[in-house]
Amino acid sequence: MDDLREKNLMPGQMLARGVCRLLLEYDFVSIEEFMPERGKRVDVMALGPKGEIWVIECKSSRADFTSDAKWEGYLEWCDRYFWAVDADFPTDLLPDGTGLIIADAYDAEIIRMGPESKLAAARRTALTRRFARHAGLRLQGLRDPVL
Repeated sequence: MDDLREKNLMPGQMLARGVCRLLLEYDFVSIEEFMPERGKRVDVMALGPKGEIWVIECKSSRADFTSDAKWEGYLEWCDRYFWAVDADFPTDLLPDGTGLIIADAYDAEIIRMGPESKLAAARRTALTRRFARHAGLRLQGLRDPVL
């Protein structure tokens, strides 16, 4: 993990990396630090092969979790919601009725599947378009970082 720290990745970003690797095994593509609407920023949003949308919030410590009062506002932007934490995190702090992923910088495992709450079709369409534009801009930025 030292090579990732050298790249200045914060603990939550390292968790997100492992989560994104796991999601790919489920055939989900993902983007990090995505804003579904102004004022909301999710750590990871994933788009599945059938258009399903998952949100994953990465919490690196008890303090990180207890300082986040916005998470319930993310529920209306996904079909399933998950917390991603490391193996040492006190998972009894996490709310019932949410998914749980144990992760590190290299891998992750779904421990508890988040309950499904289907998005409305219009919101899914708008969110999928926003997701695609965000991903395209990120890719273009990698190709031409001076933009």
